[in-house]
Amino acid sequence: MKQSYPANIVVMGVSGSGKSTLAKALADNLDLTFIEGDDYHSEANVNKMRKGIPLNDIDRQPWLESLNKVLKDPKQFVVLACSALKQSYRDILSRGMEPPPYWVYLEGEAALIEKRMAERHHFMPVDLLQSQLAALEKPSEALVLSCALSTQQQLDLVISRIR
Repeated sequence: MKQSYPANIVVMGVSGSGKSTLAKALADNLDLTFIEGDDYHSEANVNKMRKGIPLNDIDRQPWLESLNKVLKDPKQFVVLACSALKQSYRDILSRGMEPPPYWVYLEGEAALIEKRMAERHHFMPVDLLQSQLAALEKPSEALVLSCALSTQQQLDLVISRIR
């Protein structure tokens, strides 16, 4: 049985951690809208990443601001899949929001994430994982889940926490 959740949820972590998979499952289970953060990157950002060039804070600023607008839309609550690597990025994403988003952080071993990245078709090359890991500031305000858990296990843990 689906049940709406009265807040936005952001599933965060480095590329390949399973953000989109979990976010889609949560959105379906909670009857919320799924938003893929990658869809909001500019073509210039996507091209940089395809070339193996890490994004910097200036590249990410308009992307984060556009996602903040999506999160603040008063017509709907959403589940957003977004790397949100630094606290300053999470601050931009949640700026002006009441209630603030519920954060779910997927963490895992680099070897597992590299393997996942190598097996998928995505614009983010495996070579950029180390730059994401270097930029990552682990959140203190998030539910932390292992990306080694199955999607169902992750989903069950999130649902048990928010209900």
